[in-house]
Parts: sequence; C-alpha cells; structure tokens
Amino acid sequence: MENMFMDFISNTGFAMADYRHIIMIIIGITFIYLGIAKHYEPLLLIPIGFGILMGNIPVFKGLGLGIYEDNSVLHYLYFGVTSGVYPPLIFLGIGAMTDFSTMLARPLLMLLGAAAQMGIFLTFLGALALGFAPNEAAAIGIIGGADGPTAIFLTAKLAPMLIGPIAVAAYSYMALVPVIQPPIMRLLTSRQERLIRMEEPREVSKLEKIIFPIIGFLLCCFLAPAALPLLGMLFFGNLLKECVVAERLAQAARTSIIDSVTILLGLTVGASTQADVFLTPQSVGIFVLGAASFCVATASGLLFAKIMNMFLKVKINPLLGAAGVSAVPDSARVVQMVGQEEDPTNFLLMHAMAPNISGVIGSAIGAGVLWSFMS
Repeated sequence: MENMFMDFISNTGFAMADYRHIIMIIIGITFIYLGIAKHYEPLLLIPIGFGILMGNIPVFKGLGLGIYEDNSVLHYLYFGVTSGVYPPLIFLGIGAMTDFSTMLARPLLMLLGAAAQMGIFLTFLGALALGFAPNEAAAIGIIGGADGPTAIFLTAKLAPMLIGPIAVAAYSYMALVPVIQPPIMRLLTSRQERLIRMEEPREVSKLEKIIFPIIGFLLCCFLAPAALPLLGMLFFGNLLKECVVAERLAQAARTSIIDSVTILLGLTVGASTQADVFLTPQSVGIFVLGAASFCVATASGLLFAKIMNMFLKVKINPLLGAAGVSAVPDSARVVQMVGQEEDPTNFLLMHAMAPNISGVIGSAIGAGVLWSFMS
C-alpha cells in the first residue's frame, strides 16, 4: 500500500511541477484578475489567462494531454492558430461590427493610422539588430500594430515556434492600452493642443458605405496581396453589415462566430505557453521589443498629427494620432479619456475611430508586406 501511495503521489502534478510552472500559473491568474477586476479586455484576458493555467498543469508526455502532442484535443484546437484560420474569422466579425463612416467623413485622418505603423518596421529593424532571424524579427515587429489576430496570423506563417510569446505580448499590450498610452500622449502634446476641438464630420451616404468595402478591398489587396486573408474577411464582414439585405449573416459574424473563435483562440494561445517552451530569454526579448514597438507606434501617430497641423488651416487634435494603433476601440476610448481630462465637454471618440479603424487596415497591410518580403 505504501508503494502504491508513493506511486500515486509521484504521478500527480504536485510532484512534477517546478518553479517555472508556478511562475506561469501566477501569470495566468494575474491575467484573469486584470480581466475581471480591472476590466482590461476581459473577452481576451480571461480565456488567455485560463489557457495559461491549462497549459501549465504538469502532465506525462505521451498521454495526449499537452498542446504540443499530436494526438491531444488541445493540439487539434490549436490547429486553428498555427494554420492561421482563427484570425481571418475574427476579422470577419470585426468588419461586421465596424462603422467606417467616421473614416469616410474625413479621409485625411487615415494618415494617422498609417503613421502609427512606423512602430512595426522600426521594431523589425531592432529585432534584426538584436540577432533575431529575419522571419522572427518580422513577426515580432507586428506587435507594434497592437492587433492580436494580425500578430498571430503573421507569426503562424513566418515563425510558428514564437506564436505563444508573441500572441501573449500582443494581447497584453492591447489590454494595457489605458495604462501605456496616456503618459506618452501627455508627454508629446501640450495642454493647448489637447484642448483643440474637432469639426463635426460630414454625413456619409448609405451608397458610400456600401461601395467602400468593395473599393477598399480591391485597392488594399492589389497593394498588398498577402493581406488578402485578413482584409478580404474584414471588408466582406463590413459589406454584410452595410448592405442590410444580409443582416442575418452579419449578425452571425459579429456575435456567434467571433465569440466562438475568440474563446478557442484565447484558450489555445494561453495553453501554448507551457513553462518549458515559454520561459526563455527569447520570450523576454520579445516582450521588451513588443513594448518598445507599441510605444513607438503611439508616438509616431502623435508626432505625425503635430506635423500635419503645420500645414493645415483647421487644426486637428494631435491626441487622435494615438488612436492609429489598431487596438479597436480601446485606443479611441483612451483618446476620449485624455481629451476630457482637459475639457469634459470635448468629445473626440467619434473622430478617433477614423485613425483607429485605418490602423487595423494599416497593420494588416504591414503584415502582408512583411510576409511577402520574408517569403
């Protein structure tokens, strides 16, 4: 009986765990706490956090339990990540939820979304300088777009072994937008600039809203054909929304489809952070570069807005530049929050959605460009 009891103890997770599993479990609990208590992207952080817990229960190799074992259930679910299936489905839902009219009303603000993508390419160069392989550097750079699905999609194509750290870094910084961006925004703008009021946008016709996803898709995908899987689904979802006659499909895309995929993506990405795979010096470097990329992207949008004001008769509020990162709609909300700290009657949210949405398109194009070059 004593031998049987000792065998039982040796086969439990308590006996097989080491300090790395404990570290990752603490990280997973922290993600869940931030999602529930702080409301930081709960739809993302709670599935990822619980996935981290699932991925760091010590198990015997060969039993078909771990996410990296070919015959495990988690491995089959993870196929949607490694094959790049989940991100386009999320883009479909985003398209079906998004109103492009703010961007169409003032196309000039799209330039802010393009400027914010500078973080992607500067971080790519920084990762190369630190010794990462070109494919790995490209995947790390895309974190600066603050777009989790795009980061996962590109990493799955260029550096599948880095999906865990890059996905967790991308979603972490997306969730921490209200913490990271405001200090940069206050540092790079004056109070007088933050008080600038925006003109009311013109009314966009229904015909424009229907035509735009078609024209936008053709222009963007002719420019960057490798972005087809992401932008094709984004614009298709938006067409379903705006044409009205396919409202049932649009409703499915923005509810059941995106919700189901978000659960599976978050859970499996979290589970992919097994301690023996995730806790490496390389992962630490990815998190540092990701943070730098996100900060550079935010600063690029702000500074470009200030440069635009040098040539515009009617000035724009430079805070809008921070919304150029594609963390939709969180970065637009942060612009609203920082603006109202100076003037509670200044409403910037609608205007900030224009660079925010164009940032989504810009990061997908950036991913397509990097993928085409690396291939």
